[in-house]
Amino acid sequence: MGLLGILKGGNFRSPQSIRHKGKKLSEILEAHARFARGDSSGARADLSGANLSRADLGKANLAYANLAGAKLEGANLRDARLASADLSNAAAARADLRKADLTEASLAGADLTEAHLGGAEVFRADLRGAKLRGANLGATNFRNAALQGADLRGACMRTTILRETDLQGVDLSGLDLSTTLLPRDYKAGLP
Repeated sequence: MGLLGILKGGNFRSPQSIRHKGKKLSEILEAHARFARGDSSGARADLSGANLSRADLGKANLAYANLAGAKLEGANLRDARLASADLSNAAAARADLRKADLTEASLAGADLTEAHLGGAEVFRADLRGAKLRGANLGATNFRNAALQGADLRGACMRTTILRETDLQGVDLSGLDLSTTLLPRDYKAGLP
């Protein structure tokens, strides 16, 4: 299924139908919601290495969750709360992360090829070495994010916010930056 089909909501897997380490994903999410509220009966979601491809996690509260190395290809994470979550080395190609809150999340080494992050909050997130090839980053806020070594080839940067972001070592050549909000001291052609 192409990106258009994914973004229209087709063919997602329900959290009720996904199991990880012997538990239903829906049960893990419920326990995590209690954890996030400070309820002692809750538990932090450990979804490291989980197969969540094409999972419907729209609006899910996954703040502080461990999703390191998770397979999230084509997953719906639109409007999801992922603040301070560990998504390092996650495989999230073509995932829908529109308007997701990724504040202070770790996405180091994550594969976000052709992902849709339009309007996402990626403030102070760690994207070192992340693959963002062909990703839609329109209106995404990358203020104070760590982007060193990130691959942005072919990414859509329409109205992307890169103010207060250290772009040293980041190759933005070949990208349309005409509406991108760049750091005041940024010099085009000098990665």
